[in-house]
This record gives sequence, C-alpha cells and structure tokens, in this order.
Amino acid sequence: METAVAKTPQKRQVIFLTILLLLWEADSEAIRYSMPEETESGYLVANLEKDLRLRVGELATRGARIHHRGNKELLQLDAETGNLLLREKPDREVLCGVTDPCVLHFQLILENPVQFFQTDLQITDINDHSPEFPHKEMLLKIQESAQSGTVFPLKAAQDSDIGSNAVQNYTVSPNLHFHVVTQSRTDGRKYPELVLDKALDREEQPELTLTLTAVDGGSPPRSGTTTVHIEVMDINDNAPQFVQSLYEVQIPENSPLDAVVLTVSARDLDAGIHGKVAYSLFQGDEVSQPFVIDDVTGEIRLKMILDFEATPYYNMEIVATDSGGLSGKCTVAIQVLDVNDNAPKLTISSLTSSIPENVPEAVVAVFSVSDPDSGDNGRMVCSIQNDLPFVLKPTFENYYTLVTGGPLDRESRAEYNITITVSDMGTPRLTTQHSITLQVSDVNDNAPAFTQTSYTLFVQENNSPALHIGTISTTDSDSGSNAHITYSLLPTHDPQLALSSLISINADNGQLFALRALDYEALQAFEFHVGLALSSLISINADNGQLFALRALDYEALQTFEFHVGATDQGSPALSSQALVRVLVLDANDNDPFVLYPLQNASAPCTELLPRAAEPGYLVTKVVAVDRDSGQNAWLSFQLLKATEPGLFSVWAHNGEVHTSRLLSERDAPKHRLLLLVKDNGDPPRSASVTLHVLLVDGFSQPYLPLPEVARDPAHDNEDLLTLYLVIALASVSSLFLLSVLLFVGVRLCRRARATSLGGCSVPEGHLPGHLVDVSGTRTLSQSYQYEVCLTGDSGTGEFKFLTHYTYLDK
Repeated sequence: METAVAKTPQKRQVIFLTILLLLWEADSEAIRYSMPEETESGYLVANLEKDLRLRVGELATRGARIHHRGNKELLQLDAETGNLLLREKPDREVLCGVTDPCVLHFQLILENPVQFFQTDLQITDINDHSPEFPHKEMLLKIQESAQSGTVFPLKAAQDSDIGSNAVQNYTVSPNLHFHVVTQSRTDGRKYPELVLDKALDREEQPELTLTLTAVDGGSPPRSGTTTVHIEVMDINDNAPQFVQSLYEVQIPENSPLDAVVLTVSARDLDAGIHGKVAYSLFQGDEVSQPFVIDDVTGEIRLKMILDFEATPYYNMEIVATDSGGLSGKCTVAIQVLDVNDNAPKLTISSLTSSIPENVPEAVVAVFSVSDPDSGDNGRMVCSIQNDLPFVLKPTFENYYTLVTGGPLDRESRAEYNITITVSDMGTPRLTTQHSITLQVSDVNDNAPAFTQTSYTLFVQENNSPALHIGTISTTDSDSGSNAHITYSLLPTHDPQLALSSLISINADNGQLFALRALDYEALQAFEFHVGLALSSLISINADNGQLFALRALDYEALQTFEFHVGATDQGSPALSSQALVRVLVLDANDNDPFVLYPLQNASAPCTELLPRAAEPGYLVTKVVAVDRDSGQNAWLSFQLLKATEPGLFSVWAHNGEVHTSRLLSERDAPKHRLLLLVKDNGDPPRSASVTLHVLLVDGFSQPYLPLPEVARDPAHDNEDLLTLYLVIALASVSSLFLLSVLLFVGVRLCRRARATSLGGCSVPEGHLPGHLVDVSGTRTLSQSYQYEVCLTGDSGTGEFKFLTHYTYLDK
C-alpha cells in the first residue's frame, strides 16, 4: 500500500509513505515495511496482530517485544493493541549513510512458546539535503594558450541524499568563455567539468569569477553554489598524465597508522618549472578521508584506523598539477580486507534465575549471538559445559534457547553456574563468554528420615517427673519450610477391633461401660488391657524431638512399653514418616526383702521342733523370703546373726535352710532363739530380719518334753483356752479360703471350656493399644509350701508344733 501526502506549496513536503507488507512463514521469510525518512514520531507503521494473524491480545499474553539487533531503538510495540509505532523521527542518512536500499532489521519475539518473526523496515529517501561544495571558493589557473574545447575538472558537490534526490545537474553563471558539462561517474554520481568556449587573453582579462551551481533532482529541487576564481596563466601546453588511470589496491583493516597504501606516478612533458608535478587528493567518497598523499612522491599513507565493518571500500581521485596549472587525474579504488578483530556478541533476551526441581523441561534463557566480521570471521559456534544437564537449542537465525535436559534435583545440586561460550571461525579465534547463575528451587519431594528405624530408651525407675529420657532425630533433604520437622506421638489403631467403639472406662473409679449393643453372632468374646494412657507417661517436644517422662515410673508395675513417633514436614503436601520407640524401665533396689515364712507379724511366734536324736545337717526349717525387685536386686542371701547356742545351728546362705551343725546333747537348752538376716544384692543392699524359735524334743511320738514340776497357775489355763480358740478360728478361715480358691479355679476352668467349645473370638497377644500401657509385673520365687501342723495338748506354751516334716515344691 502506498500513500502520498502533499502539503501546500508554502509548506515543506514532508511525507511520501509507501508501506509494503509481505507476510511469509515465521521461520523462513521476513515481514517488510517501507516508510520515508523524517516521518514524525508516534506514526503507526502497522498492526502486527492483524499482519501476523494473531488473536486479539495474544501479543500481550505472550510477552511480545521488539529486538533491534544492534540498531537504534526506532520502533516501539504497543502489545495491548498490536500497533507498531515510530519511536522517533528517522534520518536515513544517519541510519544508513550511502547504503541503498536502507533496510533496518528487527525481530519480534514471542514467548510461551518461544517464536520469532523477522521484520525489515526500509527507510526511503526524501529530498531533505541541499548539495554542498567542499569549499566555498575554487581557484583555477588556466594558460592563456588553452584552446577552445579544453576541459577543466571541477570539484563535485556533496549531497547526502541518494537516487534522484542527489545532485543531477551543474550550471555556471553566464559568461563569454566557459560553459559547464555534467558528467557521470561509474557509480552514477555527477561531477562538473568546465569547458573553454573562447580563448583567453590574459592581457585583456587576467582573471574571471564564475558561480557554479549544483542542482539535485528532488521535488522541489535543492541547490548549492560555490565561487570559481580563474587566473589566466602564461602558456604551459602539456598537462601531467598518470601512468594508470585506475589504481586498485587491497589493505587489511588492521594496518598500522602511516602505512604506505600505494604510490601513484604522473609525467609532465614540459620542462623546467612547468614539468614539476604536485600530487593531491582531488575527490573522495567522504568529506574526511583516512588517507593522505605526499605531494612530491605520490605515496598514499594511512592516517586513520580502518574499520571494515564501517566502510569496506574507498574510491579516491588523485590529481597531479604542474606549476603552470595544468593537471591530470586518476582514480584509486581501495578495498579494505576484513580481519577477525571483533569478538562475537551475546545478547540475553530472556533469563530465568530460578527453576523448580523435577520440571521435565524448562526454558532458562533466550539469547542471540552476532559478529560484524564477514566470512569465516563472522561464523559462530555456541556451546556450554558438557557436564551440565542443559541443552542449547538453535531456534531462529542466530537465536538460541537454553533449556534443561531433564528434571533437576535440588538435593543433588542446588545451584548451577552455566557458562555460554561463543567462538567465531576466524584466525585466530575470538571467544565471548557469558555466565548464568541458576538456582534450583526446592519441591517437597523428600519425607523426613529417622536416623534409626527404632529407638530403645532406658529409664531408671523412680525418676523425677519431666525427666528428659532421650531425643528422636530426623533428617530432611529438602530446604526451608519443606525441611521444618514437627514431631508427635502417634496413636495406634487396631485394624481388627476398634475397642474405643465398644468399651469405655471411667478414669476416676474404673467402671466399664458397653458403648453399643453387642451381637453374639458377630463377636463371641474379646479381651483388652486396662492401663495407663500414653499421654500420661510420655510427652515429646514438637520442635526438637526430645522425649520426657511425665511421671515417676515403677519397674514393679511397668517394665516396658512401646509407642510410635511421627515426623511431619511443613511442605505442601506435607510428607511424614514414623519410628518405633521402646522404653525399658530399669529396676532400682527400692524394696526390702519380704519374709513369707515364718510370718513375723503373727500374734504368736512360730516354733520349730527338733528331735534330740537329729543327726548333724538335719533340716530344721527353711526361711522363705521374696523381693519385689528384679535381677541382682532380688538375689537374696541368708545369714545367722545370733543364736542361743552358737555353733549348734547353721544357715545356708542361698536358700535359707536352717540345719544342725552337730549332735545334740543333754546339756543343750530345750529352747533356742535364732535371729536371721535376709539381705538382697542391691547397691546399697536392703535387708530384713527374722526370728526363729526351736524347741528340742525327745522324739515326735512324744508331743512335748517333760517339764519340771511347777505349780499350775490359773492364768496359764486361761492362756491355753485362748490358744485353742485361736487355733480353731485360724483353721476355719484357712478352710474357707481354700474352698474359695478351689471354687474360683473351677469356675474359670468351666468358662474356658465353654468359650473353647463355642469357638470364641480370641484376641492375639501382643502390645497393648497405643493409648494403654501394660502394667502387669512378674514376681520372683513363685513357690508353694505344704506343712502338717498340730497343737500340743498340755504344753503350757500356746505355740504351734510342726509334726513330722514339710514338703518344699519348686515351680
């Protein structure tokens, strides 16, 4: 589409707009627009959403932006509307110089997914520059002998415009001797030549002043003038001539200053002063040339650093002038050779500094590379380290996308330093590196791990409340809140039987209640333990896993219990694990030995009978004692502390049996009192004492020993009667107790037999439910003893007599 807008003749013609829109495939061809220079800023160049056939608002949602590839930021994109606007007024001469056509390259970059569109903007020339001569005045020295038709070259005017807007014609002010001819160079530019129409006569007119005018081809045309001063010289009929009319030379762009580029040579057939030639730069492509010529030798030297990327070639005209004013010229074409003096340039378009772990493929960066050198010097290779899980993907021309090669694991590596290396193919190779630091953000993908699968803790009984008994520790490979661990005691639920739905207990008085109706066909029997709730025994610090005993533990009531500890992180979703904790209560020597036989709290002391005919080693009796403690704290030893007749009796230290040590004699007292010490093996040891009474008799057929005749005391008769009553009462109570035990045992056996015959449900033995703790304890010395007892009829002592012998049973 082309649009032309003409203003009134009084105003400057500003805009002649031609917009040529071609939409090809995004990855193959470019979208090209055209507009004239000096267009006002804010001008709507195009609507990219329509030209690219995108949905309304897609440019904004996909983060569209314009990349200028080193060009001046001339365009701006309104992503909301899709309008491509002119940021500032373009000047073709500033942007492209003499390059024609003037095409600026831009890229439109879209994300999600990454997509590129090549955009070319051609800036067309308008006639905004007037021709300008290098100098306001020119001086020509012409021999008066010059013939009509002699041509005198003049310096051309410079016009920054191109094409038809450049200089098209030259004119000279009216005069009798000269006219101007406009000539064209090989590159199409115009230059003037002054032609002599009528011979000069120095005596009539020694000098002339002419006005030379250069006119361009714009509409309206622009012009520039200079003054030409002509001095009529004496005759010099031979002009200098160059050996070559065209000199061509190549020079590397890295040539040092003052290097000799070329030496030109001209000859003049005149002799004397008119044969001496002076060289000078006559006309070049630019106002300022990077070359200088020696006016005597004709050597052309370098006075400024060359840059192939800025100007790859130069065209100059060299003029040789003799002293008579005659001159000749030649053209010098200098080609600048490219050297690899520009390192590749890397431009980041999009960069992500943090990527979550476990993402299959994520875009880290989008970047472009460029090298203004040519040929192999401008060919580039892009790479990253081989040991990194990242991939470089070429996308569009010199654009690359850096993506992850697979899921990343923060626990293995939390940070990556990626170095992008861009090297060209020149000699020597030039390299550019760009480092990117990428953080891998944490995802809660690791559950807390206990340092042990199970823990065993030992606690001495009778501990102080709130005692620290141990610490449970875990590790979590995650970081931040994902690694913040909270500890808790876990309840244990029996999957076979939800006891809490069947039975409840009153914590104050121990009353049990059935919570729902029971069905015999579904449940014939079940068992459970009643104990202490775990929360009343143990507490855990939720932050550091420290375990505390909330109350003093009693080994005799509770030897061991188990529970589970849970560890949960604060990730989303939260992950957890658990470990088994076993607490073993260690026994302390906190119980005195207890004497089972003989009873020490009886109303009457127990008397053992010993026949006088007993052999040494005869078993008189056995002291039976137990200790509620365990281990060595319950190992009991017996010791005879005191006896009526020392040396007559001995006590076995390990079983408490009292034996005779020698034969009895008539001189031994009939009654003996023994004091025994029962001591455990604790530290410190605890003990109890027991008193034994031994009565010597002649034989077991004789119920008592004859006593010396003494007067009978009525008080003794009353004591005998009281003893009889006590014996009868004791026998009755013992009989009732024995009957009750037998009845209880029988009932239990009947119930078990009935439960077995009905196929009752049995609950497997094992650990208690998590909220209960087994408090059953074991006892030492589970033994039974059997004695035959009779009472003396007329002893007068009121004591029990053990007849014959007793039987000791170990279980």
